Amino acid sequence: MIYLDTSFVTPLFRVESRSGKVADFVSRQAVGTLAVSKWTSVEFTSVVSRSVRMGGLTADVGRSLVEEFDATIVSSFVMLTPNSYDFDLAQEYVAHFSTHLRAPDALHLAIAHNNGMEFIATLDEGMLAAAKKLKISAKRVIR
Repeated sequence: MIYLDTSFVTPLFRVESRSGKVADFVSRQAVGTLAVSKWTSVEFTSVVSRSVRMGGLTADVGRSLVEEFDATIVSSFVMLTPNSYDFDLAQEYVAHFSTHLRAPDALHLAIAHNNGMEFIATLDEGMLAAAKKLKISAKRVIR
């Protein structure tokens, strides 16, 4: 199973330069092989909320994006729920100071690791570098 972090999932719902490539990658994967976490939902909603606060989206559009995200996740992805072991491991990852990890990315890495994901698909260069240092399989599957 492949874990998709927030940076990878967001272009499916917001028009970005990589939206087409992300959608193409997702559409080529077998049903039941892509996972996100409840943490991804929180981060996605935070991204939308920030856009509303900054005036880039109206509140109505923001609510619609979050509703579309929730509906798509339920119908198309495996949803993982973080547990205390994920938070403990995320803390260990953050304590590897050379990784420069922030808590949100560390939690994605921990959830993926603890759930035996084949790899993490991300567009975040910092997460890729940290995953490499921690010997966690993470890939930039699109360019």
